[in-house]
Amino acid sequence: MGTKRVHLLKKYPKTIGLFIVSFIISSLMIVNLPSNVRIAETAVDIPFIREASEREKNIGPTIVYEALNPKSIRVVLERIYLDGEISEEIVDETILSMEDFWAEYSDWELVDQDETQVVFMQRIDDISPLLKINGYFGITDKGTLTIYEGKPSDAKIIQSFFQINTKELKSHQQKELQKGIPVLSRDRYKEVLKMYKKYAKQEM
Repeated sequence: MGTKRVHLLKKYPKTIGLFIVSFIISSLMIVNLPSNVRIAETAVDIPFIREASEREKNIGPTIVYEALNPKSIRVVLERIYLDGEISEEIVDETILSMEDFWAEYSDWELVDQDETQVVFMQRIDDISPLLKINGYFGITDKGTLTIYEGKPSDAKIIQSFFQINTKELKSHQQKELQKGIPVLSRDRYKEVLKMYKKYAKQEM
C-alpha cells in the first residue's frame, strides 16, 4: 500500500497537491462558521417555511411573515342608493397583506371594525336595482309623492318625498300618478322628481 502512494505522488504531484490544499481550506471555513450556524445533516434540517427573523420582526411585518400568518375576516359592504335603499353584501376574506387589503377597498368608507369583521359603506349615484325592476311613482291619499314597490294600488311604500298641490295638476298627470309611473332609471327618477317639484306645497 505504501509503495502505491509513493507512485501516485510521483505521477500526479500537482493534482494531489491541489486536492490537499482545497481540503484544508474547506476545513478551515467550516471551523470558522459562527456558533449559531451549522450545516444541515439531512434534507429535513432545511426548513421550507420559516417565521420572520428577529430583525424582520423589529422592522415590522414582512411579506414572509404575513404570508405565513394569513388572517380570515368578514367584510360587510353596505351600498346606499339615491332612493335610500341599502343593500348589504358579506364577503369572507383571507388577508395575506394588510396593505393589499386596504388598497382593495380604497373606494369605500370605513364604518366599523373589530378583530373579526370590517364594515365598509359606499354611496351609489344611482337608484337601487329594486326600483329599476319594480319601482313606481305614485301619490298617496294625502297627496304625497311616493315611490312604491309595484303599482300604487299595492300600497307598499319604498320612499316618500313631498306633498303635492293636486289642484294644480293636470288631469292626465293625476291619472298617471294614480296608475303608477315606472321609475326604470336614474335619469327617469330625477326627471319625475323635478317635474312634480313644481307642484309641491310650500311649507308654512
